[in-house]
This record gives sequence, structure tokens and C-alpha cells, in this order.
Amino acid sequence: MKKIFILLLMVNLSLYAQKIDYNVKNGCGVNGYDLVAYFNGKAIKGKPEYVFTYNDVKYQFSNIKNLEKFKLNSKQYLPQYGGWCAYAMGKKGKKVDMDPTKFEIRDDKLYLFYTSYFTDTYKKWLKEGPEELKEKATKNWKEIKVKK
Repeated sequence: MKKIFILLLMVNLSLYAQKIDYNVKNGCGVNGYDLVAYFNGKAIKGKPEYVFTYNDVKYQFSNIKNLEKFKLNSKQYLPQYGGWCAYAMGKKGKKVDMDPTKFEIRDDKLYLFYTSYFTDTYKKWLKEGPEELKEKATKNWKEIKVKK
């Protein structure tokens, strides 16, 4: 009985860690935007009929072709830093929400950015040096990401 309890506790903690690490809104990663479409230069909202769950996170796609591409090589399309703002991760080591329409593909990786009426972190990212911020963000992410 004790072993079953410990096993269930570990599974629950693992699922909880997944939800903390990934920026999930309305039950979907990247606010329901199509991860594959970003690599074609477009931010397109996915459709509920094209859903795939990867690492306990649901992702939506705009069409069956993109869904199938994601299934074949999911890691290639995942956003960096769990889908949190890349600039905030590099500058402050913080999980900050992002605007799914503000993105960059750099070195075949997807980076997302926060934007508001007064702030555009993508512009700051470019101005302050993406390579250095990316390096800091990767280091910060390793430190704050829930250990599994």
C-alpha cells in the first residue's frame, strides 16, 4: 500500500512539474497557436479538431499536415523555455507570459516574446543582443525549471 501511495505521489508531482514548466493557457501550450506554422513564418491559431498532447501539454494545429509534422519530430517545434518570454528569461530569469504573435525563429528554434501597449520585448531582444540574452536565458531556464 505504501509503495502505491509513493508511486501515485511521484506521478502527481511529475504532472504538476509539467504544468509549471510549460506556459499553458486555456488548456493549451502557446495559447493554442500552431507550433509548426511559426517555422513557416506565421503565427496562426490552431483548431480544436487538430490537437496533440506532448509531455502532458496539449498543442493545437491549424491543419492535419502540421499536426502530422509535429508528431514526427515534436522536439524540433517546441518553444524555448517552456513557451515563456525569451527576453524575460534572459534578462531576469523570470517566467513571464508571452504574446503568441511575437516570435522569432533563430538557429531553428522558436522564441516567444511579451508585448503590451508600452513594451515590446522582441525589440529589446534585438537591441540588447539576442545571442547574449539567449545564452543567459538558457542558463536561467536550467536553474528555475522544475527538476524531474
